[in-house]
Amino acid sequence: MREYIVSARMNANQDDEMATLSKPKIITLLQRLGELAAERQTEIELLLLGGAVMVLEYEHRLTTRDVDVLIVSPPETAIVRELVKQVAAESDIPEDWLNDAAKAYVRGWSKGQTVFETSGIVVKTPSPVQLLAMKLCAWRDDVDIGDARRLLEELTGAREEIWNALAPYLVPGYELKAQYAFEDLWETSHDKN
Repeated sequence: MREYIVSARMNANQDDEMATLSKPKIITLLQRLGELAAERQTEIELLLLGGAVMVLEYEHRLTTRDVDVLIVSPPETAIVRELVKQVAAESDIPEDWLNDAAKAYVRGWSKGQTVFETSGIVVKTPSPVQLLAMKLCAWRDDVDIGDARRLLEELTGAREEIWNALAPYLVPGYELKAQYAFEDLWETSHDKN
């Protein structure tokens, strides 16, 4: 049992150490990615997802473990992956600092804000409604719950209006999970009477 506790603490500490991408660091990494793209006469367009949005756009968190994106362009995503690896090597960070693993939670695309733009790169976000739908579908831990609560603050309207706005962005197969998460979130955020 003692070995398990020590191992769990070590894993928790590793997770804490991985959460090192702050807003200035993310901007520096994206800047370098844009420079490399411009050198190749390529324009990268990314749709920013997950924790990085909460760091850059909403300043809800100080750090995130990685930068989740949907690579919009160029269509040859291998180019972007190659440049991401180069930035990682130059910066002594993991190669998956920028990755598209969260694309499974993207259904459609509601254009939000441009959060970063420089030569060679444009980074946009989905709308807060779509981001909230993604968080409700993921709903894994206190971080997702906190992010969802912050995103809900961005939205106005009655419960049913907001739910109907979210519905088109829910990932098939996760609708029920998202509905339960939304009900819980709404009750803890609005129904305090």
